[in-house]
Parts: sequence; structure tokens; C-alpha cells
Amino acid sequence: MVSERGAGLGRTPAACFRDELRDFFHFVVHPRLGPRLPGRHAGSGWWEDWFPALSVGRLLKWAFFLWSVNLVFLGPIAVAAATAGGATHRLNIHNIPWMAALVWAPIVEELVFRYGLRRVGAIWWLVPAAVAAMLMGATWSGILLLAGILLVCWMPYLANIPYARKPIPWRYRLGYRRLFPWVFHAASLLFAAVHLYNFTLQAGTPWWLFPLLVLPQWLTGLVLGWLRVKRGIGASMLLHGMFNGGPLLVVWLVIQWAPDMAGAL
Repeated sequence: MVSERGAGLGRTPAACFRDELRDFFHFVVHPRLGPRLPGRHAGSGWWEDWFPALSVGRLLKWAFFLWSVNLVFLGPIAVAAATAGGATHRLNIHNIPWMAALVWAPIVEELVFRYGLRRVGAIWWLVPAAVAAMLMGATWSGILLLAGILLVCWMPYLANIPYARKPIPWRYRLGYRRLFPWVFHAASLLFAAVHLYNFTLQAGTPWWLFPLLVLPQWLTGLVLGWLRVKRGIGASMLLHGMFNGGPLLVVWLVIQWAPDMAGAL
């Protein structure tokens, strides 16, 4: 990773956070595949798709943006909806799933919901395989399947197999560009809907409360989708892990320093 404003051979100066925030809001209204954000090396598309030239500080700014909006606006709405519908969160604060939240979920969920946004030719095999890994969970079988998926994604470039990197025909690419806004928003909505599993729902919970329960995940999905398209899948995976880690860290600190408060949760 490099500094936010670093510039070098084959590189244009990176956009500041305010510019990126403006680009994000414009993108949500008018999703499109290009252009990429400035700051990428020329001619290293696959490498920077997985290993982004992006500072940790910039990712933290996006994480703080998401935490702030969710804490102040969307989180209270979700809590109110859960209270009204009798839904309870499945998280066991005394057994925090660090590995699943910081590593497993960011990799698997980004492969399921966002990798294909720019690699549409891989959707036919990758999404079913990644969904299977997601359903298996962080078991040995799920981990082996995930490792196999990553190997297949990387092999054409690591082994320098040109025919395996052949792009899809131009007419199909044009068709996908026209459908891309629908695909982008559908992926964000599906990502949010999957997180209904985080709740134990009562039989009488009104269906119209369901979208309110996952408003934080919906916004997060929009940001992660934008970041995947503009920066790469590696950037969205890193931000996903950071976003998950923040609230869990707060819960862990409460358990360590205020156990009485934790017992009341």
C-alpha cells in the first residue's frame, strides 16, 4: 500500500477523501463500470485488483464514515425495528467470532456479492462455489473450498495463461454495461438481506420491518460495491474486515473493562 497522495512512475495522484465521498454518492445514483479512481499503477490491473495501492488511513476514513452513519442514523432505526418486531441479535458477546468477522466473512461475502461486478465472466462458476463455501462456514471443508476458489481466480495470472484471461465478447460487455446499475443495486440489496440471518425473528414479525433491520448492511454494501468497482476486490475485502472489527472491538472492550454493563446487554 502507498500513501494517500503518493505519486510515482505510471501513477496519477490519488483523490482525497472528500473527492472519493463525492464520487461515491454520484456512483450510487448513476452506477457505471468506469472510470477507476486515480492512484492506480498503469498495466497492473490484476495485481491491484487484489492488492490495492491504497493506504490503511484511507480505508479507516471509510470505516469511520460507515460507523458514524450507522451509529447516528441507521443503527437506531434498526434497533427500533428489532424492538417493535421482537427480533433479537444472534451475536453471543461472550463468544465473539473474531475469525469469521475479520477474515472469513470479508473474503467469502465479497466473492459472492461483489467479485463478479467486474469479473462477470466468472459469475457462472464462482458465485455458486462461493455460496457453497459461505453456507459451509469456516469449517475445514469450507476453508478448502475457499482456497480452491482463490487459486482458480489467481492461476491464469500466476501461471501466465493468456487464453484463460480472454475477455468476454464485446457485445456481451456492452449488454452488461447497460444492466450494470441493476446488478449493482441488486447485489447490495441481497447482501443486506442475507444479514437477516443475524437476527432471531419471531413468527409475528411484520415483513415490512425486515428491510429496516438491515439498513446498516445495505449502506455498507453500497460502499463496498463502489470500492470494489473503483479500487478492486482486495480493497473491499479489507474495508469489510475493518467495518466488522470496529463494533466487535467495542464489545470486547466493554466486556474487559465494564463487565457489569456487558451482563446487561
